[in-house]
Amino acid sequence: MKVAVVGGGSTYTPELVDGIARLGNLLSIEELALTDPAEERLDLVAGVSWRILARQGHPARVSATTDLDAAVDGAGVVLLQLRVGGQRARAVDETLPLECGCVGQETTGAGGLAKALRTVPVVLDIAERVRARAAPNAWVVDFTNPVGIVTRALLDAGHRAVGLCNVAIGNQRAVAAHLGADPADVSLDHVGLNHLTWTRRVVVGGTDVLPGLLDEGAEVLTERSGLPAALLRRIGAWPSYYLRYFYDHDAVVREQRTSASRAEEVAAIERELLDLYADPALDEKPALLERRGGAYYSEAAVDLMASLVGDRRDVQVVNLRNAGTLPFLDDGAVVEVPARVGAGGVVPEPVAPLDPLLAGLVAHVSAYESLALDAALRGGRDRVFRALLAHPLIGQAETADRLTDLLLAANHEHLRWLS
Repeated sequence: MKVAVVGGGSTYTPELVDGIARLGNLLSIEELALTDPAEERLDLVAGVSWRILARQGHPARVSATTDLDAAVDGAGVVLLQLRVGGQRARAVDETLPLECGCVGQETTGAGGLAKALRTVPVVLDIAERVRARAAPNAWVVDFTNPVGIVTRALLDAGHRAVGLCNVAIGNQRAVAAHLGADPADVSLDHVGLNHLTWTRRVVVGGTDVLPGLLDEGAEVLTERSGLPAALLRRIGAWPSYYLRYFYDHDAVVREQRTSASRAEEVAAIERELLDLYADPALDEKPALLERRGGAYYSEAAVDLMASLVGDRRDVQVVNLRNAGTLPFLDDGAVVEVPARVGAGGVVPEPVAPLDPLLAGLVAHVSAYESLALDAALRGGRDRVFRALLAHPLIGQAETADRLTDLLLAANHEHLRWLS
């Protein structure tokens, strides 16, 4: 099978390649086609990717091209991991909202909306090329943020798409390491929207160990949530790190105003990584890559592809249609929940009702996501304003108006409807 990676010039691609090499028994890949408009980066990443596969004895060949059609031609799976505007646009997403007293983050709040506006039209163009050129019934696996909004855009356009995030698998691996358990023996009741999820149960050997972890104030829970154990106990669940932007918004804004943005940190890491990738002797992912973010993405991606292609019908946490899973949301909304994954698609597993404390925020953000997608698809200043006004991290007319003008001015070159 041919797997195409759109955004293959990302410095993070060797993490994916390492997973493909280590887990080669799960998925038969004959060609890994990397495509990216940044040719120089692409060549460096392709070179180290080939060496990683060769070192671990994986037979797949690596191709690299700036021609999207050539990359997706005949592919059985297409992975999307692109960043429209690069780290420069991300830096704006993370700093511009601070001017209005709002959190600066690339996937939520005003920054997340800006990213959605830039990204959705580009992803839909790519998906049409996949529909025309890839193998029949090819799957699109979206790792491009904001995953929930982008995945809904793909599904609404009729594409065979699944959204993927590494938060759930990161939680699973962290708990397994903390308990000294095999990750395969750890399952999570992990529910919500992309980057707005809570782990409500951690089941090991048929027993929910989360109450015990909460009682002992396990460091693994506080480290991954960025929130104190006392708050987690009061919530009765383990929030993802992104809930800190909601539960501790003002403190985060104060921190962000006095520290370098994550985009600046990542840009510096990427420069170092590209220097490392240029070394023809490097044939394994460097330790520095761990600081790039996206831990366990490779394992989650390989597991998902193996189940979609091999019809394993196992349960994985993915982003997919709500389809009644959370009855207070539209069926067409995209949620992040455990799902049964097979060749015929992904089907959400039944989940217990959400506590109103969780459900209220999920409903609020899901409504924002619908408005954000409408703005990304149809454009217009008023649609952007409505999405910002609806977001719980903004929600004030004067602030939403000011952010609208700042956001549109900063992203003018990426928004076709402003041309």
